[in-house]
Amino acid sequence: MSLIVQKYGGTSVATIARLEIVAQRIIATRAQGHDVVVVVSAMGHETDRLDELAQQVGITPEVHREVDVLLSTGEQVTTALLSMVLANQGCAARSYTGGQIKILTDSAHTKARILNIECERLRSDLDASVVAVVAGFQGVDERGNITTLGRGGSDTTAVALAAALGADECQIYTDVDGVYTTDPRVVDDARCLARLTFEEMLELASLGSRVLHTRAVEFASKYKVPIRVLSSFNDSVGTLITSEDDSGMEQPIISGIAFTKDEAKLTVLGVKDIPGIASKILGPVSDANIEVDMIVQNVAADNSTDFTFTVRRSDYDQALVVLRSVATQVEAREVNGDNRIAKLSLVGVGMRSHAGVAAKMFRVLAAESINIQMISTSEIKISVVIDEKYLELAVRALHSAFELA
Repeated sequence: MSLIVQKYGGTSVATIARLEIVAQRIIATRAQGHDVVVVVSAMGHETDRLDELAQQVGITPEVHREVDVLLSTGEQVTTALLSMVLANQGCAARSYTGGQIKILTDSAHTKARILNIECERLRSDLDASVVAVVAGFQGVDERGNITTLGRGGSDTTAVALAAALGADECQIYTDVDGVYTTDPRVVDDARCLARLTFEEMLELASLGSRVLHTRAVEFASKYKVPIRVLSSFNDSVGTLITSEDDSGMEQPIISGIAFTKDEAKLTVLGVKDIPGIASKILGPVSDANIEVDMIVQNVAADNSTDFTFTVRRSDYDQALVVLRSVATQVEAREVNGDNRIAKLSLVGVGMRSHAGVAAKMFRVLAAESINIQMISTSEIKISVVIDEKYLELAVRALHSAFELA
Protein backbone atom coordinates (compact mmCIF):
# COMPACT_ATOMS: atom_id res chain seq x y z
CA MET A 1 0.00 0.00 0.00
CA SER A 2 1.35 3.41 -0.97
CA LEU A 3 0.58 6.86 0.38
CA ILE A 4 -0.49 9.51 -2.11
CA VAL A 5 -1.09 13.21 -1.52
CA GLN A 6 -3.58 14.61 -4.03
CA LYS A 7 -4.00 18.32 -4.62
CA TYR A 8 -6.97 19.74 -6.51
CA GLY A 9 -6.80 23.25 -7.97
CA GLY A 10 -9.52 25.87 -8.20
CA THR A 11 -10.97 24.76 -11.54
CA SER A 12 -11.17 21.17 -10.29
CA VAL A 13 -13.35 22.19 -7.31
CA ALA A 14 -15.21 25.13 -8.84
CA THR A 15 -18.71 23.69 -8.41
CA ILE A 16 -20.53 21.05 -6.35
CA ALA A 17 -20.73 18.89 -9.47
CA ARG A 18 -16.96 19.02 -9.84
CA LEU A 19 -16.48 18.31 -6.15
CA GLU A 20 -18.54 15.16 -6.64
CA ILE A 21 -16.22 14.09 -9.48
CA VAL A 22 -13.18 14.79 -7.27
CA ALA A 23 -14.72 12.67 -4.52
CA GLN A 24 -15.22 9.79 -6.94
CA ARG A 25 -11.56 10.05 -7.98
CA ILE A 26 -10.43 9.98 -4.35
CA ILE A 27 -12.61 6.95 -3.61
CA ALA A 28 -11.30 5.17 -6.72
CA THR A 29 -7.71 5.80 -5.60
CA ARG A 30 -8.47 4.28 -2.20
CA ALA A 31 -10.15 1.32 -3.89
CA GLN A 32 -6.82 0.64 -5.64
CA GLY A 33 -5.28 0.11 -2.20
CA HIS A 34 -3.69 3.52 -1.64
CA ASP A 35 -3.90 5.77 1.40
CA VAL A 36 -4.86 9.31 0.43
CA VAL A 37 -4.43 12.78 1.94
CA VAL A 38 -6.10 15.59 -0.01
CA VAL A 39 -5.14 19.27 -0.33
CA VAL A 40 -7.55 21.72 -1.97
CA SER A 41 -7.53 25.26 -3.30
CA ALA A 42 -10.37 27.75 -3.08
CA MET A 43 -13.26 27.21 -5.50
CA GLY A 44 -12.83 28.76 -8.94
CA HIS A 45 -11.93 32.46 -8.70
CA GLU A 46 -12.82 32.77 -5.03
CA THR A 47 -9.35 34.00 -4.00
CA ASP A 48 -9.56 36.70 -6.67
CA ARG A 49 -12.98 37.75 -5.31
CA LEU A 50 -11.68 37.95 -1.75
CA ASP A 51 -8.59 39.84 -2.86
CA GLU A 52 -10.78 42.34 -4.71
CA LEU A 53 -12.76 42.94 -1.51
CA ALA A 54 -9.51 43.60 0.34
CA GLN A 55 -8.39 45.99 -2.41
CA GLN A 56 -11.63 47.93 -2.07
CA VAL A 57 -11.01 48.40 1.64
CA GLY A 58 -7.35 49.24 1.08
CA ILE A 59 -4.30 47.07 1.69
CA THR A 60 -1.44 48.49 3.74
CA PRO A 61 1.32 46.66 5.63
CA GLU A 62 -0.61 47.26 8.84
CA VAL A 63 -3.53 45.09 7.69
CA HIS A 64 -1.62 42.19 6.08
CA ARG A 65 -2.57 40.00 9.04
CA GLU A 66 -6.25 40.64 8.38
CA VAL A 67 -5.78 40.05 4.65
CA ASP A 68 -4.48 36.57 5.48
CA VAL A 69 -7.50 35.92 7.71
CA LEU A 70 -9.75 36.92 4.81
CA LEU A 71 -7.98 35.03 2.01
CA SER A 72 -7.66 31.81 4.00
CA THR A 73 -11.44 31.41 4.14
CA GLY A 74 -11.63 30.35 0.49
CA GLU A 75 -9.84 27.05 1.06
CA GLN A 76 -11.79 26.37 4.26
CA VAL A 77 -15.05 26.43 2.30
CA THR A 78 -13.69 23.85 -0.13
CA THR A 79 -12.41 21.51 2.59
CA ALA A 80 -15.79 21.45 4.34
CA LEU A 81 -17.79 20.93 1.16
CA LEU A 82 -15.52 18.17 -0.17
CA SER A 83 -15.58 16.38 3.19
CA MET A 84 -19.37 16.52 3.15
CA VAL A 85 -19.50 15.18 -0.41
CA LEU A 86 -17.12 12.34 0.48
CA ALA A 87 -19.19 11.43 3.52
CA ASN A 88 -22.37 11.39 1.42
CA GLN A 89 -20.64 8.98 -0.96
CA GLY A 90 -19.78 6.63 1.88
CA CYS A 91 -16.18 7.69 2.49
CA ALA A 92 -15.22 8.93 5.96
CA ALA A 93 -13.51 12.33 5.70
CA ARG A 94 -12.44 15.15 7.98
CA SER A 95 -11.59 18.75 7.02
CA TYR A 96 -8.64 20.69 8.44
CA THR A 97 -7.38 24.24 8.29
CA GLY A 98 -3.65 24.82 8.16
CA GLY A 99 -3.74 25.79 11.82
CA GLN A 100 -5.54 22.60 12.88
CA ILE A 101 -2.88 20.47 11.22
CA LYS A 102 -0.26 22.84 12.61
CA ILE A 103 1.46 23.87 9.41
CA LEU A 104 3.91 26.19 11.13
CA THR A 105 5.18 29.14 9.11
CA ASP A 106 7.14 32.31 9.67
CA SER A 107 5.23 35.54 10.25
CA ALA A 108 5.62 37.06 6.77
CA HIS A 109 1.92 37.65 6.14
CA THR A 110 0.69 37.11 2.53
CA LYS A 111 4.01 35.40 1.60
CA ALA A 112 4.83 33.10 4.52
CA ARG A 113 7.22 30.15 4.30
CA ILE A 114 6.66 26.76 5.88
CA LEU A 115 8.94 25.92 8.82
CA ASN A 116 7.46 22.66 10.09
CA ILE A 117 4.42 20.39 9.80
CA GLU A 118 2.98 18.26 12.60
CA CYS A 119 1.58 15.05 11.12
CA GLU A 120 0.06 13.29 14.15
CA ARG A 121 -3.57 14.08 13.29
CA LEU A 122 -3.07 13.07 9.68
CA ARG A 123 -1.45 9.77 10.63
CA SER A 124 -4.29 9.04 13.07
CA ASP A 125 -6.79 9.61 10.27
CA LEU A 126 -4.84 7.35 7.92
CA ASP A 127 -4.79 4.61 10.56
CA ALA A 128 -8.56 5.00 10.95
CA SER A 129 -9.18 4.95 7.14
CA VAL A 130 -10.35 8.55 7.21
CA VAL A 131 -9.50 10.89 4.33
CA ALA A 132 -7.97 14.11 5.64
CA VAL A 133 -8.94 17.10 3.50
CA VAL A 134 -6.48 19.91 4.17
CA ALA A 135 -6.81 23.58 3.25
CA GLY A 136 -3.93 24.56 1.01
CA PHE A 137 -2.23 27.96 0.86
CA GLN A 138 -2.28 28.58 4.63
CA GLY A 139 -0.66 27.92 7.98
CA VAL A 140 -0.10 29.59 11.35
CA ASP A 141 2.89 31.32 12.87
CA GLU A 142 4.26 30.59 16.36
CA ARG A 143 1.76 33.03 17.91
CA GLY A 144 -1.21 31.32 16.27
CA ASN A 145 -1.82 33.99 13.63
CA ILE A 146 -3.21 32.73 10.33
CA THR A 147 -0.73 33.13 7.48
CA THR A 148 -0.94 32.53 3.74
CA LEU A 149 1.82 31.30 1.43
CA GLY A 150 1.21 33.55 -1.58
CA ARG A 151 -0.33 32.63 -4.92
CA GLY A 152 0.28 29.00 -5.83
CA GLY A 153 0.64 28.19 -2.16
CA SER A 154 -1.65 25.17 -2.35
CA ASP A 155 0.89 23.39 -4.55
CA THR A 156 3.53 24.12 -1.93
CA THR A 157 1.25 22.85 0.86
CA ALA A 158 0.68 19.58 -0.99
CA VAL A 159 4.37 18.93 -1.66
CA ALA A 160 5.32 19.90 1.90
CA LEU A 161 2.73 17.49 3.33
CA ALA A 162 3.97 14.75 1.01
CA ALA A 163 7.52 15.34 2.23
CA ALA A 164 6.51 15.39 5.90
CA LEU A 165 4.44 12.21 5.56
CA GLY A 166 6.98 10.39 3.41
CA ALA A 167 4.39 9.99 0.63
CA ASP A 168 5.21 7.91 -2.43
CA GLU A 169 3.84 10.53 -4.82
CA CYS A 170 2.28 13.98 -4.82
CA GLN A 171 -0.39 14.27 -7.50
CA ILE A 172 -1.31 17.78 -8.65
CA TYR A 173 -4.69 17.78 -10.39
CA THR A 174 -5.33 20.77 -12.59
CA ASP A 175 -7.11 21.73 -15.84
CA VAL A 176 -4.34 20.51 -18.20
CA ASP A 177 -3.18 16.99 -19.04
CA GLY A 178 0.36 17.58 -17.77
CA VAL A 179 3.43 19.59 -18.71
CA TYR A 180 3.69 20.27 -22.45
CA THR A 181 6.74 20.84 -24.63
CA THR A 182 5.42 24.40 -24.97
CA ASP A 183 2.13 26.27 -24.71
CA PRO A 184 -0.38 24.33 -26.89
CA ARG A 185 -2.25 27.59 -27.49
CA VAL A 186 0.78 28.75 -29.48
CA VAL A 187 1.91 25.46 -31.04
CA ASP A 188 -0.89 23.15 -32.13
CA ASP A 189 1.23 19.99 -32.03
CA ALA A 190 2.81 20.62 -28.62
CA ARG A 191 3.22 17.30 -26.83
CA CYS A 192 2.42 16.33 -23.24
CA LEU A 193 5.66 15.11 -21.67
CA ALA A 194 5.70 11.77 -19.87
CA ARG A 195 8.61 12.71 -17.59
CA LEU A 196 10.71 15.69 -16.52
CA THR A 197 13.50 16.16 -14.01
CA PHE A 198 13.17 18.52 -11.05
CA GLU A 199 15.83 20.76 -12.62
CA GLU A 200 13.93 21.03 -15.89
CA MET A 201 10.65 21.76 -14.16
CA LEU A 202 12.29 24.41 -11.99
CA GLU A 203 13.61 26.16 -15.07
CA LEU A 204 10.30 25.88 -16.92
CA ALA A 205 8.34 27.14 -13.89
CA SER A 206 10.65 30.11 -13.37
CA LEU A 207 10.65 30.95 -17.09
CA GLY A 208 6.92 31.27 -17.56
CA SER A 209 5.36 27.80 -17.52
CA ARG A 210 2.34 28.20 -15.22
CA VAL A 211 1.56 24.54 -14.58
CA LEU A 212 3.47 24.40 -11.28
CA HIS A 213 4.82 27.08 -9.00
CA THR A 214 8.56 27.33 -8.43
CA ARG A 215 8.38 27.01 -4.64
CA ALA A 216 6.52 23.70 -4.88
CA VAL A 217 9.11 22.27 -7.28
CA GLU A 218 11.96 23.51 -5.06
CA PHE A 219 10.38 21.71 -2.11
CA ALA A 220 9.93 18.51 -4.13
CA SER A 221 13.52 18.61 -5.36
CA LYS A 222 14.92 19.18 -1.88
CA TYR A 223 12.99 16.30 -0.30
CA LYS A 224 12.91 14.01 -3.38
CA VAL A 225 9.11 13.93 -3.59
CA PRO A 226 7.93 12.71 -7.03
CA ILE A 227 5.24 15.01 -8.45
CA ARG A 228 2.72 13.92 -11.06
CA VAL A 229 0.77 16.63 -12.88
CA LEU A 230 -2.63 15.34 -14.02
CA SER A 231 -5.92 16.58 -15.37
CA SER A 232 -8.96 16.29 -13.15
CA PHE A 233 -11.13 16.17 -16.29
CA ASN A 234 -9.79 12.99 -17.91
CA ASP A 235 -7.78 9.85 -17.10
CA SER A 236 -4.48 10.76 -18.77
CA VAL A 237 -1.31 9.52 -17.04
CA GLY A 238 0.05 13.06 -16.83
CA THR A 239 3.67 14.13 -16.38
CA LEU A 240 5.94 12.64 -13.71
CA ILE A 241 8.53 15.02 -12.27
CA THR A 242 11.35 13.27 -10.47
CA SER A 243 15.12 13.25 -10.01
CA GLU A 244 17.40 12.69 -12.99
CA ASP A 245 18.72 9.46 -11.46
CA ASP A 246 15.19 8.00 -11.48
CA SER A 247 14.50 8.78 -15.13
CA GLY A 248 15.43 5.31 -16.31
CA MET A 249 16.74 6.45 -19.69
CA GLU A 250 18.85 9.07 -21.40
CA GLN A 251 17.12 12.44 -21.39
CA PRO A 252 16.22 14.23 -24.63
CA ILE A 253 18.41 17.19 -25.59
CA ILE A 254 15.51 19.64 -25.29
CA SER A 255 12.47 18.90 -23.14
CA GLY A 256 10.54 22.10 -23.50
CA ILE A 257 10.31 25.72 -24.64
CA ALA A 258 9.19 28.32 -22.11
CA PHE A 259 8.47 31.97 -22.73
CA THR A 260 7.13 35.05 -21.03
CA LYS A 261 6.00 38.47 -22.22
CA ASP A 262 6.29 39.92 -18.72
CA GLU A 263 9.64 41.48 -19.58
CA ALA A 264 11.13 44.92 -20.10
CA LYS A 265 14.69 45.94 -20.95
CA LEU A 266 16.64 48.94 -19.67
CA THR A 267 20.05 50.17 -20.84
CA VAL A 268 22.50 52.62 -19.31
CA LEU A 269 24.81 53.84 -22.09
CA GLY A 270 28.35 55.16 -21.88
CA VAL A 271 29.33 54.75 -18.22
CA LYS A 272 32.91 54.35 -17.03
CA ASP A 273 34.24 50.79 -16.97
CA ILE A 274 35.48 50.87 -13.38
CA PRO A 275 35.07 48.54 -10.39
CA GLY A 276 31.74 49.01 -8.64
CA ILE A 277 29.83 50.52 -11.54
CA ALA A 278 27.36 47.62 -11.64
CA SER A 279 26.63 48.07 -7.95
CA LYS A 280 26.07 51.81 -8.40
CA ILE A 281 23.52 51.10 -11.15
CA LEU A 282 21.74 48.08 -9.72
CA GLY A 283 21.88 49.05 -6.03
CA PRO A 284 19.18 51.75 -6.29
CA VAL A 285 17.08 49.40 -8.45
CA SER A 286 17.26 46.75 -5.74
CA ASP A 287 16.49 49.33 -3.05
CA ALA A 288 13.28 50.09 -4.95
CA ASN A 289 12.33 46.40 -4.53
CA ILE A 290 12.64 45.73 -8.27
CA GLU A 291 13.91 42.28 -9.25
CA VAL A 292 16.51 42.11 -12.02
CA ASP A 293 16.66 39.09 -14.33
CA MET A 294 19.10 39.00 -17.27
CA ILE A 295 22.19 41.25 -17.27
CA VAL A 296 24.57 42.08 -20.15
CA GLN A 297 27.57 44.42 -20.02
CA ASN A 298 29.46 45.49 -23.16
CA VAL A 299 32.83 47.25 -22.92
CA ALA A 300 33.83 49.58 -25.77
CA ALA A 301 37.34 50.40 -27.00
CA ASP A 302 37.28 53.76 -25.20
CA ASN A 303 36.84 51.97 -21.85
CA SER A 304 33.21 53.00 -21.54
CA THR A 305 30.54 50.38 -21.01
CA ASP A 306 26.87 49.86 -21.81
CA PHE A 307 24.89 48.12 -19.07
CA THR A 308 21.63 46.34 -19.98
CA PHE A 309 19.26 44.35 -17.77
CA THR A 310 15.68 43.12 -17.73
CA VAL A 311 12.91 43.55 -15.15
CA ARG A 312 9.24 42.66 -14.96
CA ARG A 313 7.15 44.76 -17.29
CA SER A 314 5.09 46.05 -14.37
CA ASP A 315 8.29 47.48 -12.84
CA TYR A 316 9.48 49.16 -16.05
CA ASP A 317 8.26 52.72 -15.43
CA GLN A 318 9.54 52.78 -11.86
CA ALA A 319 12.92 51.34 -12.90
CA LEU A 320 13.26 53.95 -15.63
CA VAL A 321 12.69 56.75 -13.10
CA VAL A 322 15.32 55.22 -10.79
CA LEU A 323 17.86 54.87 -13.59
CA ARG A 324 17.44 58.44 -14.81
CA SER A 325 18.21 59.59 -11.29
CA VAL A 326 21.26 57.30 -11.14
CA ALA A 327 22.47 58.39 -14.59
CA THR A 328 23.80 61.73 -13.39
CA GLN A 329 25.69 60.09 -10.53
CA VAL A 330 27.47 57.59 -12.81
CA GLU A 331 27.91 60.16 -15.62
CA ALA A 332 25.99 58.05 -18.12
CA ARG A 333 25.57 59.31 -21.67
CA GLU A 334 22.00 58.09 -21.99
CA VAL A 335 19.32 55.85 -20.46
CA ASN A 336 16.77 54.07 -22.63
CA GLY A 337 14.41 51.13 -22.44
CA ASP A 338 11.99 48.85 -24.23
CA ASN A 339 8.90 47.31 -22.66
CA ARG A 340 7.86 45.34 -25.73
CA ILE A 341 10.25 42.43 -25.48
CA ALA A 342 9.81 38.74 -24.64
CA LYS A 343 12.09 36.09 -23.16
CA LEU A 344 12.27 32.70 -24.87
CA SER A 345 14.09 29.71 -23.36
CA LEU A 346 15.09 26.19 -24.38
CA VAL A 347 15.29 23.79 -21.41
CA GLY A 348 16.72 20.28 -21.25
CA VAL A 349 19.17 18.30 -19.13
CA GLY A 350 20.40 16.69 -22.37
CA MET A 351 22.29 19.93 -23.11
CA ARG A 352 24.94 18.78 -20.66
CA SER A 353 26.12 16.09 -23.04
CA HIS A 354 25.27 17.60 -26.44
CA ALA A 355 27.11 20.47 -28.11
CA GLY A 356 25.68 22.84 -30.68
CA VAL A 357 22.26 23.54 -29.15
CA ALA A 358 22.86 27.30 -28.93
CA ALA A 359 24.26 27.46 -32.47
CA LYS A 360 21.21 25.62 -33.81
CA MET A 361 18.86 27.92 -31.89
CA PHE A 362 20.57 31.00 -33.32
CA ARG A 363 20.47 29.60 -36.89
CA VAL A 364 16.73 28.91 -36.62
CA LEU A 365 15.99 32.43 -35.37
CA ALA A 366 18.23 33.97 -38.02
CA ALA A 367 16.40 32.03 -40.75
CA GLU A 368 13.20 33.71 -39.55
CA SER A 369 14.92 37.15 -39.49
CA ILE A 370 14.47 37.38 -35.72
CA ASN A 371 17.11 39.48 -33.99
CA ILE A 372 18.49 38.37 -30.61
CA GLN A 373 18.89 41.25 -28.18
CA MET A 374 20.26 39.42 -25.11
CA ILE A 375 21.49 35.91 -24.31
CA SER A 376 21.72 34.04 -21.01
CA THR A 377 22.76 30.42 -20.49
CA SER A 378 23.03 27.82 -17.75
CA GLU A 379 23.93 24.15 -17.77
CA ILE A 380 20.44 23.10 -18.93
CA LYS A 381 18.96 26.34 -20.32
CA ILE A 382 19.46 28.90 -23.08
CA SER A 383 17.41 32.09 -22.87
CA VAL A 384 17.19 34.91 -25.41
CA VAL A 385 15.41 38.24 -25.46
CA ILE A 386 13.63 39.11 -28.70
CA ASP A 387 11.04 41.59 -29.94
CA GLU A 388 7.64 40.62 -28.54
CA LYS A 389 5.98 40.65 -31.97
CA TYR A 390 8.16 37.74 -33.14
CA LEU A 391 7.59 35.52 -30.10
CA GLU A 392 5.01 33.09 -31.46
CA LEU A 393 6.88 32.72 -34.77
CA ALA A 394 10.09 31.94 -32.83
CA VAL A 395 8.39 29.38 -30.59
CA ARG A 396 6.85 27.53 -33.54
CA ALA A 397 10.10 27.55 -35.51
CA LEU A 398 12.17 26.21 -32.61
CA HIS A 399 9.55 23.61 -31.64
CA SER A 400 9.72 22.25 -35.18
CA ALA A 401 13.51 22.48 -35.53
CA PHE A 402 14.13 20.53 -32.31
CA GLU A 403 11.47 17.95 -33.26
CA LEU A 404 9.41 18.37 -30.08
CA ALA A 405 6.04 17.61 -31.72
